[in-house]
Amino acid sequence: MNLTIENIVLVGSVLLLISIVVGKTSYKFGVPTLLLFLGIGMLAGSDGIGGIKFDDPQIAQFIGIVSLNFILFSGGLDTNWSSVKPILREGLALSTMGVLLTAVTLGGFVYYVTDFTIYESLLLGSIVSSTDAAAVFSILRSKSLALKTNLRPTLELESGSNDPMAYVLTIAFLTLVINQDKGLASVIPMLLTQMIVGGVAGFVFGKLSKLTINKIQLGFEGLYPVLVIALMFITFSATEFIGGNGFLAIYICAVYLGNQDLIHKQTILKMFDGLAWLMQIVLFLTLGLLVFPTQVVPFIGIGLLISLFLIFIARPVGVFISLAFFKMKMRRRFYISWVGLRGAVPIVFATYPLLAGIEKAHIIFNIVFFISLTSVLIQGTTLSVVAKWLKVGLPEAAKPKDMAGMISEIPKTAMKEIVITPHCNAIDKKIVELGFPKNAIIAMIKRNEKFLTPKGSTVIHDGDTLVVLSEDEEGLDDVVRCLNT
Repeated sequence: MNLTIENIVLVGSVLLLISIVVGKTSYKFGVPTLLLFLGIGMLAGSDGIGGIKFDDPQIAQFIGIVSLNFILFSGGLDTNWSSVKPILREGLALSTMGVLLTAVTLGGFVYYVTDFTIYESLLLGSIVSSTDAAAVFSILRSKSLALKTNLRPTLELESGSNDPMAYVLTIAFLTLVINQDKGLASVIPMLLTQMIVGGVAGFVFGKLSKLTINKIQLGFEGLYPVLVIALMFITFSATEFIGGNGFLAIYICAVYLGNQDLIHKQTILKMFDGLAWLMQIVLFLTLGLLVFPTQVVPFIGIGLLISLFLIFIARPVGVFISLAFFKMKMRRRFYISWVGLRGAVPIVFATYPLLAGIEKAHIIFNIVFFISLTSVLIQGTTLSVVAKWLKVGLPEAAKPKDMAGMISEIPKTAMKEIVITPHCNAIDKKIVELGFPKNAIIAMIKRNEKFLTPKGSTVIHDGDTLVVLSEDEEGLDDVVRCLNT
């Protein structure tokens, strides 16, 4: 079946529906949903029962980049800075030095066991050097896997922030493969520029995005997630335009925004959570359609060898060396090594050699696909078992409850009516701009003998009476100091 304008919506919606229904029941059998999405795409492809002919790496790459924007941005919004801050150095070490060491170690092995040149080998190593944010976020969260101490924030920080390093290494070694006359030193300035400019741009755009979201008056709550989507794409494209790493920029921007007071923040978070799942499904379905299983079969032997080396040697080397200077129990290091899931991101990166037209591009693509498939199948299905074996998981009774449940159980035992006086610094400010204490809420606002339901965009007026609930009297004192009444 050829995809045309007339049937693309029908085919796409049917595949999406099948993916959701099948994914809902997949965990009863211990199979990660992402693997099911990929399998459905392969079955629908030209080598499968669907017979859909799709062989356009450029379109697949475009879909991949757009999808990764949403996935990384959503992961950044959900990142709690207070939980990440204690393990920030470990996470950064894993996402930079760990990725580099994994790429070099695997590249050396590929050079030894294949007829690839050294730069082609390092290119393959770079493509699969990072853990996949989509795979890690979805598997950890959908399995509700509770881990001891700061292990889970470490894994999520690493997976969310290491794709930029892998992307930069991929582009660097692809450049060296294409331009044989250039040396390794020629790409170092590009590496540094990408990471430094990307990091700075992400923080700057985060500041500007917060200002835009809280100051603009849209009138409709549903428009705020649309505004954030626009800001996300502006951050990515503008950073890429000035020579920075767009993936790093949007992740840093999202982490910053996720830890600030924003108007309609809960609406934005819920929208991006749903969009991230949609993009994961679309991305895996697209890559499944792009792959021709009959072309992968000849590379199963070498693919399995490289994949096992990556899982049991290259990934642990990257983890153990990059964490050598940090105090951490050995079983935690082993578990971090095991959660080195490769998913859709390496397959997306593998489209760059295809579009560049290098000699071994199709071989690299098929090997990378097989590595991602085996990684999700072997590691993704055993995360809970390995966590129990290494004793890094929490018992069922100790697992933290979901946020909605936690909020509903917080006892607001203290209440106070606070009258806004003329000298109060909260006058003419939106609630979102007050820096309101986290342990208290404004339940109602009495204004001109009427009661208003407060929102983040609600402006405080002189003479307002705020009905404030808090967990304790100290929280009410914090509110008074915040309002400066």
